[in-house]
Amino acid sequence: MSAVNLHDANGGSSIVDNTVIGLNPNVEFLKKVSEQSGVNIIAGTGFYVDITHSDETRKTPAEKLASLMEHDIISGVGTSGIHCGVIGEIGCSWPLTDSERKVLRAAGMAQEHTGCPIIIHPGRNPKSPAEILRILTEAGAKADQIVISHLDRTLLDKESLLEFAEMKSYCEFDLFGIETSHYQQEENIDMPSDAQRIERIGWLIDAGFQDKITISHDIHTKHRLMKYGGHGFSHILLNIVPMMKTRQISEDVINKILIENPKKWLTFK
Repeated sequence: MSAVNLHDANGGSSIVDNTVIGLNPNVEFLKKVSEQSGVNIIAGTGFYVDITHSDETRKTPAEKLASLMEHDIISGVGTSGIHCGVIGEIGCSWPLTDSERKVLRAAGMAQEHTGCPIIIHPGRNPKSPAEILRILTEAGAKADQIVISHLDRTLLDKESLLEFAEMKSYCEFDLFGIETSHYQQEENIDMPSDAQRIERIGWLIDAGFQDKITISHDIHTKHRLMKYGGHGFSHILLNIVPMMKTRQISEDVINKILIENPKKWLTFK
């Protein structure tokens, strides 16, 4: 689950939920939570990483997978009548498998046909984001409607980050609140701290890419919720925004990152 903002005493209004096929999505539950909390919840459609793909998904042509995503967006998920507002997060490994390449092509087709925004879980390699963006755009997607997430554990130096930003997708730092250097999924990577995430966001701002930054928490386990002692969905609003201000990031730029950029990305085109 990727939080854009949260409607409570801390401010905010919306959450993007990236739970796709392979992660047991439940749009009826999202509707219930939205109605009871007053939070806007945008549900995702698509497929996660290869290891979660069913035999049926592996056998289905890209065109048919695109149609399934389009149905979730235009007609609603199954017979629920609940429409998805984002494609993804589309899961990618490194290197990409044949099935993941097919799903990426399908996502690109679905965006071309519906105008729906896309969000991507890239493989854990600095070459992954650019390769994924190339496949998507060749299939008909628009770079300025795509968020590439998890860049805080993928593009680790200034040069590679700024080079990727030139490709015009949104650059997302979405592991805020994970303050441990040990990264279990890839032990060769030192997970950055929140302060280092803000520093890297500063690199993009200084280079003129403030219109292409999004941030989040990527909360997907109970221990990260306040109820279980975690930082919760308000961590960015309560703790990161004040820290950004001490790093001389202006209120206008913060509002772009928290409000305007997500709004532009989530608008169908």
